[in-house]
Amino acid sequence: MKLFPIKKSILQYALAVALVMGATACDQELEKYPSNSFSKDNFWTSESNANIALTGMYRGAIEYGTEVVPTDWWSYCGIIFLEFATDNLYDRRGDNSAQNRLTNGTLLPNNDVILGYWKSSYKRIAICNDFLESIDKVSMAPEKISRMKAEARFVRATQYFYLSQYFGSVPLVPNTLTPDEANQVSKAPKAEVVKYVIDELGAAAADLPSFGSLTNAETGRASKQAALGFLGRILLAEKRFSEAATIYKQIIDMGENSIDPDYQTLFTPTNENSSENIFSNQHVSGQAPNALPQHAWPAMASGWHIVNPLGSLADAYGFSDGTPLSYDDPRFDYSDMGKNRDPRFRYNLLWDGSMFGNKRYVCHPDSTKSLDQLTYSKQATRTGYGLRKFFDENFSGNLRTDYGGNVPILRYAEVLLSYLEAEMEAGTPITQALLDQTINAVRGRASVGLPPVTITNPAALRPVLRNERRIELAFEGLRLWDIIRWDIGDQVLVGDFWGAPFPNSTLYSKTSKKIDPKSRWFVTSKSFRKGQDDHWPIPQSEVNVNPNLAD
Repeated sequence: MKLFPIKKSILQYALAVALVMGATACDQELEKYPSNSFSKDNFWTSESNANIALTGMYRGAIEYGTEVVPTDWWSYCGIIFLEFATDNLYDRRGDNSAQNRLTNGTLLPNNDVILGYWKSSYKRIAICNDFLESIDKVSMAPEKISRMKAEARFVRATQYFYLSQYFGSVPLVPNTLTPDEANQVSKAPKAEVVKYVIDELGAAAADLPSFGSLTNAETGRASKQAALGFLGRILLAEKRFSEAATIYKQIIDMGENSIDPDYQTLFTPTNENSSENIFSNQHVSGQAPNALPQHAWPAMASGWHIVNPLGSLADAYGFSDGTPLSYDDPRFDYSDMGKNRDPRFRYNLLWDGSMFGNKRYVCHPDSTKSLDQLTYSKQATRTGYGLRKFFDENFSGNLRTDYGGNVPILRYAEVLLSYLEAEMEAGTPITQALLDQTINAVRGRASVGLPPVTITNPAALRPVLRNERRIELAFEGLRLWDIIRWDIGDQVLVGDFWGAPFPNSTLYSKTSKKIDPKSRWFVTSKSFRKGQDDHWPIPQSEVNVNPNLAD
């Protein structure tokens, strides 16, 4: 995408139905005014039009329906499918899928996924710039304009957060450009982009309302906690641990968010507006649907089964007493792998013999008559696992157009785990009180109920905390970022990757491409290139237009 000012941005605003934040009012305005009735000159004339523009800003580049490549960092494809590039998920579409190529040693500048993220970020940035340059034309209460500006600065800063973390040095465009300017723009150093993100998020947080003050009609709009949460993220990535701890402590001390007792329903329409979900991508059945069910449901439920958890993630969920998993432990049951396990294994994954709604999921390699049989050819699992997280299993509508479940972008659980990490890496003495306030609050929620962590030695606590973060936040789009900022890609994204174990299978030895002593199904191999795959190249199509963007 060229970094052009978005000529049709007003039309895009008028068509936006992404977030319901005063959605009723916005939808009424959309019905009142045809989408082709706006022009740049007469749009910024009323508060209702400003709300339409605000809705469009939150929507950004998101295209509702099934996605092949991400249309936005916050679409379900942008969040969940990013984990195909990690040790958490495998893309059923195969080793040549663009997401898989991000970390298997074959990433090139012509990758469609990095282009999708790039285009979506600069589209959002252009919309935000236009919004900030135009909103003062509207006759509104000053406090409303101040809040809307803060929201625009927040959304724009989040895009530069993602760009800085994955691409590094990128064009910093804080205002609308002419076509000529856009085609000659140069990259700003990563440090400059990071500083911009920190400054903008701090300014936005100062003017945004707190989470607890948002009304039901404002669900989905940014809060002070959302801005502080992203600010904490970038400080954590920059290893400014003491500052990150201070920011996360602000969120905690505000006391408006809490760990929900019910983990599973946090990701379904039942409880998606829990105070644990600080900021989410909003979906509405029919208008702004979430098509993840079509992509991820098992074949026996009419899904495409593209999202396949890897065995390395499944095995990271230990036993219900908090001890690590071992296939040799008598508590491990090959015929029911969810038995005696961390409850989050059952909430997040499907495995052979488990129930999905009122149907039994059968993926055993020997189950030749099952649509979900584990093979390398069926439109079914490639790992022996499926995705349960994010789904109301009793949903019966159209999988592409009718599901309205939100996708979380920032949860309070992340805040607590990040706060503990920041304090630990800053050298703050770890106390039991700190553990109980953070990691134990997360793993001790009523529906999980794991025993408390008592480790206070940082070297021993670090792997426990990192594993807790992985299994708690699985599929929420954070794993690759964690791998990159921890600099562990060459440790966890190399070699062979396996799926579920099937020791009693008669077909396993004949069909698995590689044989494992533990009888795990072979999935794929990765070859992460340290120093190369830990940042993405500028898309080749952008460099072709503007050589100043070349590395």
